[in-house]
Amino acid sequence: MTSGPVRPLPAARAARGRKPAAPRAPRAGLTPDDWVRAATQVLVDHGIDHVRVDVLAGELNVTRGSFYWHFRDREDLLRRVLQAWREEATVQLSRRLALARSEPRELLADVVTLPFRGRAAVRAARIELAIRAWARRDPMARQALEEADASRIGYHEALFRALGFAAEEAAHRAFLLYGYEVAESLMAAQGSQAQRQARQRFVLRLAQQPLAGCG
Repeated sequence: MTSGPVRPLPAARAARGRKPAAPRAPRAGLTPDDWVRAATQVLVDHGIDHVRVDVLAGELNVTRGSFYWHFRDREDLLRRVLQAWREEATVQLSRRLALARSEPRELLADVVTLPFRGRAAVRAARIELAIRAWARRDPMARQALEEADASRIGYHEALFRALGFAAEEAAHRAFLLYGYEVAESLMAAQGSQAQRQARQRFVLRLAQQPLAGCG
């Protein structure tokens, strides 16, 4: 006795025609900013190669599908990480400094003290170091970093011009002072706190001292 073709059971037929399940809704209260903060922390702790959807989903205790409620892909997330860093480390900071004081000399002194502002300064330096490492190998990160550097140097230059320096000299002083601030942020272990503060006071005086015959 020969058997006929095996017919699929009704449940199997239904499963065969079923569309793939849609991604589950994100965990209550989880926002794109949560993903950006998690990605930034992984970047700081482990480097850009570890900023992956599966790693972040594990950090946030959600499914990979939850990621796609907020971002198109990994590249979209990385772009948002850079945007958030630029907004916090450059745009908002310049705005806060400008609102805090109106006298250029006081603003310049405030800028020079940024690398010394406790835990917030340490965290900011760690993020920036990670982004600078990322920028060495990625054009998108490199462009964001170059734009941030140019914006900060421009802010310094405006302060020096407000102090009465000519445009070219203001640009040179801005570059030198910004380079010092970056160095203090990224080499925080160089010298005791008292030595670093002494350097800060010396550099600030030096930056504002007119140079005879400069040109």
